[in-house]
Amino acid sequence: MHVKEARHDGMSEQWINLMCVWRESPVYDEKERALLGWVDAVTKIAETGAPDNDYQALKAHFSEEEMTKITVAIGAINVWNRLAISFRVPHPVEGASKAA
Repeated sequence: MHVKEARHDGMSEQWINLMCVWRESPVYDEKERALLGWVDAVTKIAETGAPDNDYQALKAHFSEEEMTKITVAIGAINVWNRLAISFRVPHPVEGASKAA
């Protein structure tokens, strides 16, 4: 779903394919890195505690309102993922036979 949306929004294949190594890739700018760092910190909050450096990096690029919306979106997506994983919901595959 997210790859399809990224392509629709005009993101390059390189940008999409390197997402899993965003920390190592020079493809992402400081704003994107701040956002991705916050996503990781909030998603893994039990491990990270949402570190001050990740918060400050986000704050350098986004308003309080934007930061709130971003964090709520991260939380909502995490809930959806946890529900899908817990209830063994298979990822939809376009063009797959529904008879299977």
